[in-house]
Amino acid sequence: MTEFLQKLQDEAGQTMAEYAVVLGVITIAVVVTLGLLSTKISDVLNSVISSM
Repeated sequence: MTEFLQKLQDEAGQTMAEYAVVLGVITIAVVVTLGLLSTKISDVLNSVISSM
């Protein structure tokens, strides 16, 4: 029984680490995408503001 509980705890820690890695990759992808699109977003916002 003790071995089963230890394996369960080990898998929970591994799952948490996997979620952390996925979250890190998604965060980096979002930051890079916003960085690449920042000039276009700025241009669109300036265009909207000037047309008002």
